[in-house]
Amino acid sequence: MTVDGDVSHMAGRTRAHVFVSGTVQGVYYRANTRDTAREEGIDGWVKNLEDGRVEAVFEGPEDAVESMIEWCHEGSPAAEVDAVEAEYEEPQGKDGFEIRY
Repeated sequence: MTVDGDVSHMAGRTRAHVFVSGTVQGVYYRANTRDTAREEGIDGWVKNLEDGRVEAVFEGPEDAVESMIEWCHEGSPAAEVDAVEAEYEEPQGKDGFEIRY
């Protein structure tokens, strides 16, 4: 939810909450995700989950977010991705992209 008058910077932005399963830990998936997101101008974060999946949030222009979701199907060169699940959410105005631990 945004305050009236504070909507302009959110226009045209979308947010995807993504879960990636397969061989995606220990293969530089997070670092590659961070680098690719920064190149695409995407804000958000990425982290490993205890169940072996990678969780990420991508926020930015819709076409760039869609591009990141597509990228997740390949991921880092050493990754073997089995599935990518994406849920769309309201943008929260995240700034920058980081690896979370």
